[in-house]
Amino acid sequence: MSKSESPRKNTAMAGGMAAPGEKPKDFKKPWGKLISYCKSYLPAIIFALILAVIGTTFTIIGPNKLSEITDLIMAGMMGVMDITAIGNIAMFLAILYGLSFIFTYIQSFIMATITQRISKRLRTDISNKIDRLPLKYFDSTTYGDVLSRVTNDVDMIGQTLNQSIGSLVTAAVMFFGSLIMMFSINVTMTLSAVVATAIGFALMIFIISKSRKYFVRQQEDLGKMNGHIEEIYSGHDVVKVYNGDREAKQTFNEINERLFDSAWRSQFMSGMMMPLMNFIGNLGYVVVCVVGAALTMNGSITFGVIVSFMVYIRLFTQPLSQFAQVATSLQSTAAASERVFAFLQEEELEDESNKTVTLDAKDVQGNVEFKNVKFGYTKEKLIIKDFSSYIKAGQKVAIVGPTGAGKTTLVNLLMRFYEVDSGEIKIGGVPIQSITRENVHELFCMVLQDTWLFEGTVKENIMYNKDDVTDEEVVTACKAVGLHHFIRTLPKGYDTVLDDKSSLSVGQKQLITIARAMVKKAPLLILDEATSSVDTRTEALIQEAMDKLMKGKTAFVIAHRLSTIKNADLILVMKDGDVIESGNHEELIAEKGFYADLYNSQFEDAS
Repeated sequence: MSKSESPRKNTAMAGGMAAPGEKPKDFKKPWGKLISYCKSYLPAIIFALILAVIGTTFTIIGPNKLSEITDLIMAGMMGVMDITAIGNIAMFLAILYGLSFIFTYIQSFIMATITQRISKRLRTDISNKIDRLPLKYFDSTTYGDVLSRVTNDVDMIGQTLNQSIGSLVTAAVMFFGSLIMMFSINVTMTLSAVVATAIGFALMIFIISKSRKYFVRQQEDLGKMNGHIEEIYSGHDVVKVYNGDREAKQTFNEINERLFDSAWRSQFMSGMMMPLMNFIGNLGYVVVCVVGAALTMNGSITFGVIVSFMVYIRLFTQPLSQFAQVATSLQSTAAASERVFAFLQEEELEDESNKTVTLDAKDVQGNVEFKNVKFGYTKEKLIIKDFSSYIKAGQKVAIVGPTGAGKTTLVNLLMRFYEVDSGEIKIGGVPIQSITRENVHELFCMVLQDTWLFEGTVKENIMYNKDDVTDEEVVTACKAVGLHHFIRTLPKGYDTVLDDKSSLSVGQKQLITIARAMVKKAPLLILDEATSSVDTRTEALIQEAMDKLMKGKTAFVIAHRLSTIKNADLILVMKDGDVIESGNHEELIAEKGFYADLYNSQFEDAS
């Protein structure tokens, strides 16, 4: 489709980056949607979290037993060492920590399994969503941004569900459990430890609130970066030819600079958490030692209490840093979820499961009628204005006109890539709106300007998505387009794998796509500048082969080279969305109108 016929934008820069000072988005909604999406897995997730709670509880009980061992050792140093009692407590601790490890292992196994299934389901849903999206969505969205949602955003969600949710529950249990245990042992020392850590907790909350918006920007900028790279490197030949390197680099640098800024701010603020928590933890150790020493001197506590408190302080302050890390991850995941679910909630094509009318490609003759068709990519500007025409089965119809006249748009409407604003299009007397899009596509084979080959053998590329094509039909089609001799020179002939290393010319790739169209048993054929990439001699051979193989098919040919459509049964001359002339080549030349001017100007340019 030409640029003037489509609203397709250069959207490598699109995406809606949050402006500086913008209020952070609501994170409850994306998390609510994510929880709702995972509701079928919630029982297993809850079970895994319960295991995490039990395992953490066992860990919390341990330091209190260490206090008893310490007191027994201290008493033994003054008299007789009670090895039996010490051994019993040590055995109890070993069993306790062993059970903690087992429960934590099972919890990790369950969460890893569930999160990968959720990630797989998300990728599948996004892939299915792409198939249900109208073409107009991709007219205003870069492919790189869509790919970023499938890869970066889904991976971010998976990692958070796998690691951060369990860590959050474990940290919460560790935090409050340690606090309860410390209060049960000694209130004075507990209050001293809480005051020391309260400062760090307040700073952590402040930093999290300030860093939230930068995680949103980071995910958005990452999507823009992917979009720009995909766009530039997929067309790097054009960029090189037109010396667009400098502009491409400038755009890349601008996006990269914004990504650096948002990533640096978010990661710097999240990176402050660990040093801050280490400082608070060390401060807690000092406070416990000082206060504990004073209480020991007074005889209020034993030395074992100080030892247990040293461990509990670590267990108490460690969750604070985990809270900070989890909060960072949750923010990134909320931003990723927002992008994923926004994509999944995009307006889809109309559901056609209720349509019962079906056209069989074998029975359709190929009569096509356009009746008062109107269409515009936007409501303000019509591209096709009240177009009507009747094409008989088996006719070769050429659609010509200047760029932006609406030629490709007309074909897109015929294929139901877009829906008409008013009027109707009929195939075999049946309105195409009354049958499914899939059924419409079964009636057509198409060759476009842009060749598309996938990594597979030559034969697989030609037989694409068709199981009923024989090897003989593949060879016949390749002979018809003059490709057979070339294929035989390949290392493995028709079984040669085509990949990035294959040295096929643009013309050879186009010939393969033409052969692919030929082997499809469809009554209608669309050629959108199908011969634009081949030389004149090959073009003549293709035209001759097409005339033979299109016999009995209704063919729509979009061509700028008017010399290739002189033998068309009907030529539709379009300008500004209207068909201003129609007839065969001789009739239109005799009229000395717009077509005659176009035809003669091409030969004047050639001379």
